[in-house]
Amino acid sequence: MSHAVETESEFATAMHELSAEAVAPASKRTEPDVSGTTALIGAIHALNQRIEALEETVLRRLEAVHLERIEEQLAAIRDSETVNQKLFDSLHQELISYRDNFVRDALQKPVIRDLLVLFDDLSGLAGQVGAVGEEGNGTLQNRSHDNLTNILHFLVEILHRLEVSEIEPKERVDRTLHRVIRFEPAESAEEDGRIVRRLKPGFTWHGRVLRAEEVVAKRFQ
Repeated sequence: MSHAVETESEFATAMHELSAEAVAPASKRTEPDVSGTTALIGAIHALNQRIEALEETVLRRLEAVHLERIEEQLAAIRDSETVNQKLFDSLHQELISYRDNFVRDALQKPVIRDLLVLFDDLSGLAGQVGAVGEEGNGTLQNRSHDNLTNILHFLVEILHRLEVSEIEPKERVDRTLHRVIRFEPAESAEEDGRIVRRLKPGFTWHGRVLRAEEVVAKRFQ
């Protein structure tokens, strides 16, 4: 700061001396003041250096502000892209879920219900053939029963591939899983709701009950 004041003072002094020489009589202006001219040139040179330094400082600050704004804009663009990507992922997941639900409910569910009907028919037929084989002890009936049993196992495998699971046996009635077809009298309150016989298996599909298990249970009056 002191250097700048001295430079400005020298510049002012040199200008004052030149102005005095300009208004002096002709006799006194025959020989120019070399020292005053030298001081003026030095002051101008110093002032020029200060101006160049100031311009350089201003340019650096402008570049820093410009770069900072560019970085802010790039960060905003990155944040916007992140939000857009999250929104896209969410919509994509919803579309996948909608597609899966549509495929399950509109296409798979009717087929699964038909397979369950076939399972019930084959189970009933296998039971009848097995009963006849036990009474008559016939080789043909036993072989037919074995064939039907193998077909039933294969059908269950198909249901498993379609994510259909059989309801696991339970001791007591669960209204969300069981459908009581008939009640039998219970001798005590502890026996109330106890399953005594399973008539038709139940199935779940994707965590939902597709068909409740039909059972016979005890009821205490």
